Amino acid sequence: MVDLDEFDRKIIAALVDDGRMTVTDLASRVGLSKTPCQIRMRRLSEAGVIQGFSAIVDPAKLGLEHVAFAEVKLSDTREQALREFNAGVLRIPEIEECHMIASSFDYLLKVRTTDIRRYRIVLGEKISSLPHVASTSTFVAMETVKDQNYQARNLLIRNRK
Repeated sequence: MVDLDEFDRKIIAALVDDGRMTVTDLASRVGLSKTPCQIRMRRLSEAGVIQGFSAIVDPAKLGLEHVAFAEVKLSDTREQALREFNAGVLRIPEIEECHMIASSFDYLLKVRTTDIRRYRIVLGEKISSLPHVASTSTFVAMETVKDQNYQARNLLIRNRK
């Protein structure tokens, strides 16, 4: 965990809002001059707090509206088996998220495809073929209320020291 002060939190929140703003605009927005703002941004990047900048894309506009969550139970949960499963997951582009879960199943996958037909193919040919998969169970999202685009600044505000 990195020790963040109020300026660091403001910088992060501003960049989450608009990662393309100039350093001059960012400095003005958070109440610093340009050089101290740049130094803080560099420190946040070097510490891994800011991991990079990317475009936020609307999956629906790309035809990727179908979201399913797949519970995956493994036949083997020793470290080597987990590493093999994890490596396989990383090779499947349709798997948007993968979480190891403390539950009656081992992993929860968020899978994004064009439609249910494509999901069936991904599940049957890719996910079910991953190392050590014993069984899967699928839940289809009917509506997304909140997703990864939820602003980190809201978390920063609530989790202040």
